[in-house]
Amino acid sequence: MRFRTRDREFLLGRRPWLMGILNVTPDSFSDGGAYQDLEAATEMGLALAADGADIIDIGGESTRPGADPVPAEEEIRRVVPVVAAIRKRLPVLLSVDTTKAEVARRALDAGADIINDVSALRFDPALAGVVAAAGAGLVLMHMKGTPRTMQIAPVYEDLLGEVRGFLEHRLSEALAAGIPAERILLDPGIGFGKRHEHNLTLINRLDVFEDLGRPLVLGPSRKSFIGKILNAPPQERLEGTIAAAVVGLVRGASVLRVHDVREIRRALLVAGAILGEASEPGAEGTVRYVS
Repeated sequence: MRFRTRDREFLLGRRPWLMGILNVTPDSFSDGGAYQDLEAATEMGLALAADGADIIDIGGESTRPGADPVPAEEEIRRVVPVVAAIRKRLPVLLSVDTTKAEVARRALDAGADIINDVSALRFDPALAGVVAAAGAGLVLMHMKGTPRTMQIAPVYEDLLGEVRGFLEHRLSEALAAGIPAERILLDPGIGFGKRHEHNLTLINRLDVFEDLGRPLVLGPSRKSFIGKILNAPPQERLEGTIAAAVVGLVRGASVLRVHDVREIRRALLVAGAILGEASEPGAEGTVRYVS
C-alpha cells in the first residue's frame, strides 16, 4: 500500500515498520523526564534509528490517562529543537505527536514528516490545513474522550463498529480538508478510552479495519492491559509488548509504535521467518523521492 509524506513515497508491504517512541515530557507514563534534555533526547533518537526504527515519533505532551494539556508554547519548546537536531543528523522519518496546529507548523518547518494526532483532527480545526499545506503524513487515532477523561469508565455498545465508524468518519474529514488518502495512516487507539478487554479485542480483530484501505498503526507498547496480564510495572512489560506486536503483525498492522525498537525488531524477524516472510521489518517498504 502506498504512503507518501513530504517529498518521499513508500510502498508499505506485509512487513511492519517500527515507530520508535521518543517522549520529551516530564510526565509520560513509562519514561517521563528521561529525555527532557536536548542532548539526551537527540542521542535517544539516534539510538532508536540505529536499532531499526523506520519512524521516530517525538511527543512533547503526555497523553497518559488523566494528563493535563500543555500550552502550545511549552510543547514547541520541548519538541522543535529535538526535531531540528535529529533532522541534521539523519534522513529517518520524523513524526510529531501533537494535536495543535501551531506545534505542527513549527515542527514541520524544522523537518518533521508526519503529524501523529491522537484527536484525529478534532481538537484543533486548523491542524488539517497545516498538514495539507505541508504535504505531510498524518496519523488519525481513535480516542474516546480526552486524555484527562478517556479512562473514566469507557463504555461501547459495539466496540469494533464504533471504532471503525469513527476512523472512517475522520478519514473522510481529512480527505475533505485536502489531505490525500495516500498520506494517511489509521490507529485504533490501544489504551485510549479502552478497558482491558477492549484492547485485547481490537488487537485480535484488526481485520475489521482492512476495508478502510489505509495502513494501520498499532501502539501496544508497555500499555496497562499488558501490566494487568503480567502484574508488572511499565518498565517490565517487554515480553507482553513483544507478544502484542507479533499478534499485531499477524492481524495486519503495518506500523508498530514501540519503545523497545531493537527487541521488537528481533522478535518480528523470527515471527516473519516462521510466517514465511523472512526479511527484516520494513524491508519491503521501498522508498523513492517524488516531486
